Amino acid sequence: MSNNKTYFISGGGTGGHIYPAFTVIEKLLKESDTEKIYFIGNPNNLEFEIAKKYPQVEFLPIDVSGMPRKLNLALIKWGIQLFKAYLKTCSYMKKYKPDAIFTTGGYVSAPAVLASITNKKPYMIHDCDSVAGLVSKMAAPKAKIVSIAFENSKKVLKSNNIIFNGNPVREAFFTVTKENAKEKLNIPQDKTVIFAMGGSQGAKTINCAMVKLLKTLTEEYNAFVILQTGKKNIYDASMELEEIYPEFKTNQNILVQAYFDEMVYPLKASDIVIARAGSVSLSEIIQCHLASILVPYPYAAQDHQRKNAKEMCEKGISLYLEDSDCNDKNLLQKIKEALSNHEQMSEKAKNLVKTNPTEEIVKQLKSIIQ
Repeated sequence: MSNNKTYFISGGGTGGHIYPAFTVIEKLLKESDTEKIYFIGNPNNLEFEIAKKYPQVEFLPIDVSGMPRKLNLALIKWGIQLFKAYLKTCSYMKKYKPDAIFTTGGYVSAPAVLASITNKKPYMIHDCDSVAGLVSKMAAPKAKIVSIAFENSKKVLKSNNIIFNGNPVREAFFTVTKENAKEKLNIPQDKTVIFAMGGSQGAKTINCAMVKLLKTLTEEYNAFVILQTGKKNIYDASMELEEIYPEFKTNQNILVQAYFDEMVYPLKASDIVIARAGSVSLSEIIQCHLASILVPYPYAAQDHQRKNAKEMCEKGISLYLEDSDCNDKNLLQKIKEALSNHEQMSEKAKNLVKTNPTEEIVKQLKSIIQ
């Protein structure tokens, strides 16, 4: 009888649920006893696009969407859709016989959790945010292990086996050094680096404030500034820069880019980061021991970005700025504060770093196999 293991992984809807799941998948693929990995997700979502990059992973499609919050016809239709997705997932379980199921939350993972319970399959959940999601709350009591990224989520999760792991981060965050990263991006080793980003979509508010500050930060504060605008916003940001600071292209201390495929390099090169407060970004910020200025996206589900940011501020790692207050004047004040305190903030971030969250999560996942 083979000792090799088959896993079902699920989690999706947003990058905050998807990227941690695929980080765990990358680790599982390197394990000698991994037989096969199946990802259960919606083929119309981002998880399907990401899964295409992993030919060793088979994508199992289900049709599921977010739950309507009002009691109406749409809720009844959603209930029928969820039940069909649950039945489909049960059929996958009977066919492929997974040894364990791992989910990172989000509505996409609900059918996998329900099917695990009714088919008596061991499952482990990982909640990525400081505000535990609805699926995580529902799944926690019967999960063999509940892994959390933020200690605050303990308050609402009912389980006797909650482990604070932090979010899984990619292997490169343990191997790339600050010196490597600066060399890769052609940044002088002695420069203080400020990195402003808004995730893959960018953050227009952060962009607008930073565009006005690039000249001041590079010329008056002698910093190197990286601005990731997001693919949708690169044109507008470049046009505005041309207008208010036409010489920016000759400034060797400015790097403006739509997106970085390997986010590890700008993060590792930096001393201070200005960012939204999504769970993946925050885990990477902690892993890189960075001082941060967080401008949470005000319309995030369950207001989880504000809550993520507040927890970071309570730990002394981050400074907080409301999106509605994020103009060049207010942001410059926060940058000055971060420049004065970044060594202490960095040290506090360093103290929060888990040895290797991904490795621990994979060990725990294997431990639940019966």
